Amino acid sequence: MLLFCIILALSALLTGLIRRYALSNQVLDIPNQRSSHSVPTPRGGGLAIVLGFCAAGLWLFATAQLGWERLAMLAAALPVAAVGFWDDHGGVAARWRFAIHLLAAAIAVGLLQGLPPLLIPAPFDAVLGRRFADPGWLGYPLAILFLVWALNLFNFMDGIDGIAASEAIFVGLALAGYLLYIDRALFALAAGLAAASAGFLCWNWPKAKIFMGDVGSGFVGLVLGLLILLAAQQAAVLLYCGLILFGLFVVDASYTLAYRLCSGQQWYAAHCSHTYQHAAKRYGHLPVLCACWAINLGWLLPCSAWAFWHPSHALAALAAAYLPLLFLAFRFRAGRSGFVVS
Repeated sequence: MLLFCIILALSALLTGLIRRYALSNQVLDIPNQRSSHSVPTPRGGGLAIVLGFCAAGLWLFATAQLGWERLAMLAAALPVAAVGFWDDHGGVAARWRFAIHLLAAAIAVGLLQGLPPLLIPAPFDAVLGRRFADPGWLGYPLAILFLVWALNLFNFMDGIDGIAASEAIFVGLALAGYLLYIDRALFALAAGLAAASAGFLCWNWPKAKIFMGDVGSGFVGLVLGLLILLAAQQAAVLLYCGLILFGLFVVDASYTLAYRLCSGQQWYAAHCSHTYQHAAKRYGHLPVLCACWAINLGWLLPCSAWAFWHPSHALAALAAAYLPLLFLAFRFRAGRSGFVVS
């Protein structure tokens, strides 16, 4: 609790300093037709999350609560933050960003040694006659793909005030709750990420005084993906729990991308057609952010708890968590440039 409070206060202080720096150096997010905001706003505040989380990790390492292997694994996310910082200040070609993302994920997975054994939930456990499957060499590309996707989820979904920081707080604290009696070091790391995100959210809550920027969104996405994989090493069911907790971002981004691909749109082009963006245009940032918190706490958290306490039901819990979110994406016409709720 003391570490949580210190990191929260440090992150809030750093965000204020970074905002002053961004205003002085014109590091601003200028509104355009794809934006969800209407006035130029400082960006790059996610650097405070990076620094706050690094402080937590170094303190855990210095007090012998965190091994060097895990520290090195988490440090693989720093190049992602660096290229994001550069991009916030002037733009980096997409191919170079992707190369750095891929390299960082590959280094982390190499240290992680691929995916942990995968839980086989009902009814497939009865069919296959076993409860776990070792992915072997296939675990390496699958884990890299998962981390790159988790990283980009935050880049895609960081589009309205408070949403990305809120997701980091929710997933981080929920994972910390599951890890409390399983792995104290991972518990402290997950709580530290939530604390750093909470300090930033003090400035990013609607109406936002500063945006996270790529420096924070990519870093947070990769670290959360890593924490989920590390947690799954300790208890295989936590992979399902993590996917459920991440559901709001996973479903919205995946549905939107799939629709844009299938409809022949330039899926890689910047756009403003996610479910949450359409909803924000109609209802405003704060109501949508509160709705996200309600979905996370009232639906996804109970579904993940169901999977955690009944691992054989993990697949059913995952399906139950995602189906209403898919309906919302369909209802709000995610992936389409126009917005009409039928």
